[in-house]
Amino acid sequence: MATAKKAQIKGSQQVYSLAQDIKKYSLRDAGFTEKKSGKFQLERSLDPNVSSNVSMKLKIVVDADLKKFKMSTTTANGLKEVNIFKTGNVDTQAEQLGYLINDLQEREIIKKV
Repeated sequence: MATAKKAQIKGSQQVYSLAQDIKKYSLRDAGFTEKKSGKFQLERSLDPNVSSNVSMKLKIVVDADLKKFKMSTTTANGLKEVNIFKTGNVDTQAEQLGYLINDLQEREIIKKV
């Protein structure tokens, strides 16, 4: 999946973009880690009751220039994108996803389009 100015979670109708005044320190404060390539990556479990090694994840990658990003829900190993709205534990995962997205909006990292 390539980075873009707008992104959405598979199965969701809501589209997001990066906030205009996003800063690198804001990303670090929110839990993003900086990779050797300069990109920032965030991975969060979508099931707080299960080990992060077996739970689906929210994965967000922001380009080094802070202009483009990609956002997806993935399998536990992070390699395959999944639609959490068609899996077994939809309510818990959707609630956790909403909480994580709201936190990023409050921190002014992403915004609804």
